Amino acid sequence: MSPLLAGGLALLVVATSFLSGIFGMAGGLILLGALLAALDVAPAMVLFGTTQLASNGWRGVLWRAHVRWPVVWRYTIGSVVAFLAMRLVVFLPGKALVYLGLGLMSFAVELLPGRLSPDITRPGAPFICGAAVMVLQLLAGASGNVLDVFFQKSPLDRKAIVATKAVTQVLALALRIAYFGSFAQAFDAHLPWWIYAGAVGLAIAGTTLAASLLHAMTDIDFRRWSRWVIKSVSLTYAARGSWLPLTGSTT
Repeated sequence: MSPLLAGGLALLVVATSFLSGIFGMAGGLILLGALLAALDVAPAMVLFGTTQLASNGWRGVLWRAHVRWPVVWRYTIGSVVAFLAMRLVVFLPGKALVYLGLGLMSFAVELLPGRLSPDITRPGAPFICGAAVMVLQLLAGASGNVLDVFFQKSPLDRKAIVATKAVTQVLALALRIAYFGSFAQAFDAHLPWWIYAGAVGLAIAGTTLAASLLHAMTDIDFRRWSRWVIKSVSLTYAARGSWLPLTGSTT
């Protein structure tokens, strides 16, 4: 990795961690897209998982008083069950599939009828959400859009949403690292240890900087900006995923 590329990714880690620190989402989608453009799928997923693990873990610590633990435990059970099932299916997605998955998921969920509208506080919803998100993470590479919809449709306030999502994703990201790290080519890029260490430190810094802005924001503004951000990012990746097969490009 050249110094210029490393510097660019460093700035991106801070910026995306800051964005995720405010909304609890979107930053990861942007970071993953950049890593996929610079690295092969497996090493990109491992570095992405490491960075997001630090970001989400620290966000959970900062807002720990607002975590809804009953949701976390039920979500965790669903995630683990899905992960164990998916380990029987060895599948490494191509970049076009990853981009399309990132882009189309939030729009697909919005098409559900009102009675099936996802709400993470409904009975059984955390189990379903945990299992669905884990399967989609391993098949499409990410599922932040689906997770976001489950929380955006809930009555939770902004701090509870950011805190609870962060804790649920700590386990999910650890499982993602284990899954994609099991592919031999995950370390073909020969990324030195300091890249992982630096990414962790920068992710924590960006998350910390975002805390004061989230505290000052209202719940109404939080939900309005959250919808705008996730739809914009989703459209970008849907377009990218559609473009790659047409051009024959792999990046």
